Amino acid sequence: MTVQRVMGTETEFGISVQGQPTANPMLASSQIVNAYANATVRVRRARWDFEEESPLRDARGFDMSRQVADPSQLTDEDLGLANVILTNGARLYVDHAHPEYSTPECRTPRDTLVWDKAGELIMVDAARHAAEIPNARPIVLYKNNTDNKGASYGAHENYLMRRETPFGDIVRHITPFFVSRQVICGAGRVGIGQEGASNGFQVSQRADYFEVEVGLETTLKRPIVNTRDEPHADPDKYRRLHVIIGDANMAEIPAYLKLGMTSLVLTMIEERFISTDLALAKPVRALHEISHDPTLKRQVELRDGRHMTGVQLQMEYAEQARKFVEDRYGDDADEQTVDVLDRWESLLTRLEHDPMECRHELDWVAKLTLLNSYRDRDGLDWDHPKLHLIDLQYADVRPEKGLYHRLQRLGEIETLLDRDEVAAAVTHPPTDTRAYFRGRCLEKYADQIAAASWDSVIFDLPGRDSLQRVPTMEPLRGTESHVRELLDSCDTADALVRAITG
Repeated sequence: MTVQRVMGTETEFGISVQGQPTANPMLASSQIVNAYANATVRVRRARWDFEEESPLRDARGFDMSRQVADPSQLTDEDLGLANVILTNGARLYVDHAHPEYSTPECRTPRDTLVWDKAGELIMVDAARHAAEIPNARPIVLYKNNTDNKGASYGAHENYLMRRETPFGDIVRHITPFFVSRQVICGAGRVGIGQEGASNGFQVSQRADYFEVEVGLETTLKRPIVNTRDEPHADPDKYRRLHVIIGDANMAEIPAYLKLGMTSLVLTMIEERFISTDLALAKPVRALHEISHDPTLKRQVELRDGRHMTGVQLQMEYAEQARKFVEDRYGDDADEQTVDVLDRWESLLTRLEHDPMECRHELDWVAKLTLLNSYRDRDGLDWDHPKLHLIDLQYADVRPEKGLYHRLQRLGEIETLLDRDEVAAAVTHPPTDTRAYFRGRCLEKYADQIAAASWDSVIFDLPGRDSLQRVPTMEPLRGTESHVRELLDSCDTADALVRAITG
């Protein structure tokens, strides 16, 4: 199954305190996470286990010195910030100045989208609970990527890959794909440049904040390809591609395709199938140029002297992916892979003809259509403050306030998911990854779990002198089919650990 692999998303949400523009965002973010935890976690709250994390290990074969690393890179340090592990297998915590939701491990693009959207519901509930604190000011959360004052915050993706795949091959083939996929996955933004000082509209919220091609950093000198080598799994078998270049999508179709298209390209890289060299002469410049042209007509230079638009680059990848699936699977390709290919090709065809034909599917086109309606009605130039407010309000996660939600209610945005399955994912984990074991343990034995992480659950059992760590290094074990019967039969955590350890 070509789009299937272990994957997930990490979303930092924009945050503001109504009536307090100078409010401390770290404090506000802590209020959000703690309010949700206090309302939903009725017993002991498990801490996050940092022991196995290695954020300074570089896929190019070295470790960055802690002395030269930016403090934002030291994600393996427990700073005492609000942090909660949810029964759906996800993590909700404060990442410096933002509340962040990391999905549990999923195996398909659609499942990842389900648990990503569950994160939005969690954030809505968290803000509601925070507003119930006496004398608290309402806190508003946005699923976006910039405050248009020079600050940007991430919407990351993670894909488990074969360790044997040379990292140089990944960089060579994924860079032009990442540079150009914004034509489908971009969230759209009013303003050009990191501070949005130049007037106009661009395709991507994040593009202007990337400055180098390859690197370990995530907040300074952001690279198109991040080299963090932290698999959260057996390091001899797996690497985890940590993708920091991408926008936070409100619309479901671009979020789904972002995951599906990327997984297909990674499969082709692993299988050494990509034959076309699409290396760009200046990838960072190309990233900016494609974003700054919502007509999608601007061409960027390839290293071999050719010139192509972002849409044409994506067409090259889509054509290769179609050939790959037909060559390896023929008529036996699974439904989700075929769906990703069909939607990818359809959108590219329409984007090349007229981007506005995709206004019912893609965030950036829907947002541009909305903004143009205000510009035409009120005669507004791109520097008008009202347009910046509309840009921001599009990403407001509150269903009654967010403009994306309004478009959805009006039938102006196509959706993929059923509301009930997203609501269920707020409290229930995926069944086909180790997240099932983690989530079920937190649900059933919460008062005896001291800590947990992606690759372990740590129990504090009565009568034991030391904590009991249960490693979960294999992401495809600990699934419902593996452990449901065991979990159902063990009434206590002590019985579970005894059964596991023999």
